[in-house]
Amino acid sequence: MNPRKKVDLKLIIVGALGVGKTSLLHQYVHKTFFEEYQTTLGASILSKIIILDDTTLKLQIWDTGGQERFRSMVSTFYKGSDGCILAFDVTDPESFEALGIWRDDVLAKIIPMEQSYPMVVLGNKIDLEDRKVPQEVVRGWCKEKDMPYFEVSAKNDINVVQAFEVLASRALLRYQGTVENHLVESIKLSPGQPKSRCC
Repeated sequence: MNPRKKVDLKLIIVGALGVGKTSLLHQYVHKTFFEEYQTTLGASILSKIIILDDTTLKLQIWDTGGQERFRSMVSTFYKGSDGCILAFDVTDPESFEALGIWRDDVLAKIIPMEQSYPMVVLGNKIDLEDRKVPQEVVRGWCKEKDMPYFEVSAKNDINVVQAFEVLASRALLRYQGTVENHLVESIKLSPGQPKSRCC
């Protein structure tokens, strides 16, 4: 693909309330960090254009609310997405334990449902002293699910760009594979049936 070729990708970021999803997104898109954010209700969308593998990508990143009462509404935003960031707070074990539920919820809404759907796990707030989720536990869980894991800090901008770009790269590969499959399927020629003659 050449750099003038533009691909639009929809990415989503999910996880429990207060893990720093909005902070991560603002750090990635705007290079800013604020101590206080209002709780995201439903979803908000930010865009960023990057060049990756000679392709211009327009990333439309959906920041979803993490409150349990909005989960059914938020899950409608998963449809049509090309990749997902699962975020948790390394100082909050419950936010890590909930990742399996978030992951299953996203995979259930992807059409067609597939295991190759790109996901990346982010352990946020590594800048804080009171870590409660051991790195080895997270790495083991991610290895079992075949998902990359990044230790990140939205506040100190540690590994944020790398994490988003790994997801974008995997989403692009999936997109290219989907396009190629559609092309192959649409030009398959099957041998014709012999025509019967009448009369």
